[in-house]
Amino acid sequence: MTSTLSTPLLDTVPTPDELRQLKPEQLRQLSDELRAEMIDAVSVSGGHLGSGLGVVELTVAIHYVFNTPDDKLIWDVGHQCYPHKIITGRRDRIRTIRQGGGLSGFTKRAESEYDPFGAAHSSTSISAALGFAIANKLNDRPGRGIAVIGDGAMSAGMAYEAMNNAAQAGNRLVVILNDNDMSIAPPVGGLSAYLARMVSSSEYLGIRSLASRAVQKMSRRLHEVVGKAEEYTRGMVTGGTLFEELGFYYVGPIDGHNLDHLVPVLENVRDTSEGPVLIHVVTEKGKGYKPAEESADKYHGVPKFNVVTGEKQKGSAGAPAYQNVFGDTLADLADTDSRICAITAAMPSGTGVDRFAQRHPNRSFDVGIAEQHGVTFAAGLAAQGMRPFAAIYSTFLQRAYDQVVHDVAIQNLPVRFAIDRAGLVGADGCTHAGAFDITYLATLPNMVVMAAADEAELVHMTYTAAQYDDGPIAFRYPRGNGVGVPLPETPELLEIGKGRVVREGSKVAILSLGARLEEAKKAADQLEAKGLSTTVADMRFAKPLDEELIARLMRTHEVAVTIEEGAIGGLGAHVLTYASDEGLTDSGLKVRTMRLPDMFQDQDSPDKQYAEAGLNAPDIVDTVLRALRHNSSGMEEEEARA
Repeated sequence: MTSTLSTPLLDTVPTPDELRQLKPEQLRQLSDELRAEMIDAVSVSGGHLGSGLGVVELTVAIHYVFNTPDDKLIWDVGHQCYPHKIITGRRDRIRTIRQGGGLSGFTKRAESEYDPFGAAHSSTSISAALGFAIANKLNDRPGRGIAVIGDGAMSAGMAYEAMNNAAQAGNRLVVILNDNDMSIAPPVGGLSAYLARMVSSSEYLGIRSLASRAVQKMSRRLHEVVGKAEEYTRGMVTGGTLFEELGFYYVGPIDGHNLDHLVPVLENVRDTSEGPVLIHVVTEKGKGYKPAEESADKYHGVPKFNVVTGEKQKGSAGAPAYQNVFGDTLADLADTDSRICAITAAMPSGTGVDRFAQRHPNRSFDVGIAEQHGVTFAAGLAAQGMRPFAAIYSTFLQRAYDQVVHDVAIQNLPVRFAIDRAGLVGADGCTHAGAFDITYLATLPNMVVMAAADEAELVHMTYTAAQYDDGPIAFRYPRGNGVGVPLPETPELLEIGKGRVVREGSKVAILSLGARLEEAKKAADQLEAKGLSTTVADMRFAKPLDEELIARLMRTHEVAVTIEEGAIGGLGAHVLTYASDEGLTDSGLKVRTMRLPDMFQDQDSPDKQYAEAGLNAPDIVDTVLRALRHNSSGMEEEEARA
């Protein structure tokens, strides 16, 4: 905590136990101090700011009214959880958030009993909360499942699947829809707050229950008619007919920043036997911090910044970001090819599709947090002769794997998958690290899988994918900036399944896939200094393999090392399978595969993550030396650490 920040009430509230001892009239001051603490903390650490600012009052009200952690509170998406972390025993570590050895930027079960479920990908909260609620019900234990789900996360089908299955939970399930874009309800005010309190009150629910029992004595047809009339009347007034149809008792919309409205409604819901209940809360992303309120993205994710001015710390100018190289290249290609279109799943700026959309708005589609739909939508476009690019983060594409297999690969449709955030991603940690896409894509028949070694290669691969109409094709590239190579004025059409030799040697062969190429070249320099002539090949393709190149290198070198930014089952596994099938290892060739470790790595800087993974130049050198039983093996890492 900085010396200028004064938080006398927050200082007395380390956990919700102390919070629940406060008087209702103290909650406003606590919320103001909590907001100030969060702003100050994120200014030091960087991270997600706007979403957390929008739920400060909601966080305070939920912990004040409900009995957490016995009542299981799940934040969806988890980056809303910074205020929650501050008042659940983690304030002393909040300035370590998203840093190596620090707090996760999302909810995490291993971190606190107040984080019952990890939620870094969206739209899982209702399903999980339903699981908690039903488990307690089956075991006759107290405790609710409470899901706070952002309106963006409500765009995913999984949320509706869960709600459609929720009736059995009864009043043990509470869903709070955090509508922070006002995209569902009209502006809220005193009337809507009054209505929300009224329809959640015990008096209203008691009258409703009495009326229901009376109506049950009528004919079944009349009973159903009267019930529907009450439901639709309430729905038309409050806007909740959709949720009522899914079996929820709808309350709202209410002002999520007005504690005088929030607390009574939450208390009514806590004390009612009705359920499951959906509470519609309208909040403002970035609330209470003027620079965030006035920013187009509401300071969704920010680097370190100046609290007083809001000025963000600028990174050093350098190579362009991979996502922007992709977006600009695709937009250029679309200037002369009307069949090219781009699809993103709620990540237009994160994937570079926003740059494409500026120039080709009619051919850009943001499907929301709906990767499954996005992939099958792309398949439909491809089947009708378009050239769709599905630009999706590696970890988000995992959510649409069945669609990739069933709707794209089996039908051999030419969908182009632009896979961003491939490899380790730093502060977002294991939930967003693209470790598995090579493995889960290269195992599929008909699929072509490429990996860009640098930003120039990304230009070539984007163009190659656009021209490839024989089936599905994917190309992966890292988060962040390129390595600084010049971008080509004219993209090159790559020959499918052919790599390139960037350095020729005779004793050691390094077969690199993707962005470890620079480290491979550094390792080659160090090996040459030890008298070990080294070839470096950029394989470009994990599938189909450049079998001719692999066979040549394995027959003419003593050691072959594969390296990739992916989990086991990727390039190394495919090369080993091919080498085994062809008998290339029968004559004593030493083959080693370097890949990400079989673990989920926590957040840290990318450099430190790759060092931990053992995928830097000293690690490559040591792998080669150990394979050759060289005397200096094991010394490279020690020298690097010195």
